[in-house]
Amino acid sequence: MKKSVQKSVNKTVRTGTGTAVPVQTPGQETGPKIDPRPYADLSPDRILDAVEAIGLVTDGRLLALNSYENRVYQVGIEAGQPLIAKFYRPGRWSDAAILEEHAFTLELAEREIPAVPPLVIGGQTLHRHGSYRFSLSPRRGGRTPELDRPQVLTWLGRFLGRIHALGETLPFRHRPRLDLASFGEEPRAYLLAAGWLPPELRDTYASVSAQALDAVRDLFDQAGDVRQLRLHGDCHPGNLLWTDAGPHFVDFDDCRLGPAVQDLWMLLCGSQQEMAAQLDQVLAGYQDFRDFDYRELHLIEALRTLRLMHYSAWLARRWEDPAFPLAFPWFNSPRYWEERILELREQIAAMQEALQ
Repeated sequence: MKKSVQKSVNKTVRTGTGTAVPVQTPGQETGPKIDPRPYADLSPDRILDAVEAIGLVTDGRLLALNSYENRVYQVGIEAGQPLIAKFYRPGRWSDAAILEEHAFTLELAEREIPAVPPLVIGGQTLHRHGSYRFSLSPRRGGRTPELDRPQVLTWLGRFLGRIHALGETLPFRHRPRLDLASFGEEPRAYLLAAGWLPPELRDTYASVSAQALDAVRDLFDQAGDVRQLRLHGDCHPGNLLWTDAGPHFVDFDDCRLGPAVQDLWMLLCGSQQEMAAQLDQVLAGYQDFRDFDYRELHLIEALRTLRLMHYSAWLARRWEDPAFPLAFPWFNSPRYWEERILELREQIAAMQEALQ
């Protein structure tokens, strides 16, 4: 493996709990101020009524699945297998952006790339019921992939290579780009302006986060003009399901334009040496279907830094949603922000090393 791979890969994303978790990210919110409690009247009856309004007959069974940004349920269907109903957070994406995601996953499925697209019902994939927009998709089971097995990483790499080979054929027109402005500068400005930082830590966070973004800019400059393509965008292990027949990719809700390495680095964990070896295995499969631009390795620590900053702003923006204080009780304590400052300092050191 090239030396630059060893220098670019070094740690997992962590939250204030100290436990490695998949980091979810918000999308592009549009229009007027968004209701902070958008699902207050999404009752079980309303969910079942929405599904039946498009011609399906439910059997009354309903199971809430783990999701915070949207609301996702397994719905029993009288004449068939249960379906997955996804109710989109109001105001987050435009209809055009949601339909662009649907079109991408349908393209992947048509090419036998294991994504899970929405069902086309009545000629449509996006449906409305009252103030809610929703889609239905088939239920797909599976387990978390064993990312410590080289053959699993190579297999995942092959499918990511195929996803990206399709992703670079056309751009998204209605979905955002993963860039410094939307994932770094804007979240930082929001956190500082909205008063989320404890007064005694605000100036320190402002200074450290500014240094971090300077290092991110330097790494993007060092990488140069890398190709922007349609990505999964949130390709952490929680969005991969493994079966004996191989993987399938779920939850393209955060798909966007960005560099290919964004879909690769979140598969890596462990020590720097372990992650370098894992990346070798991923790229061994990836490059069976698409060439990889090794300049993008300069972006791994930059993208990790942007994701960490974006995550804090996502939690802050969603804090009035009752699901968030229950799921993330450690957020917004002084200790939380102390840990984020330490985390950013570690990232600055990692980015400076990557620049050498």
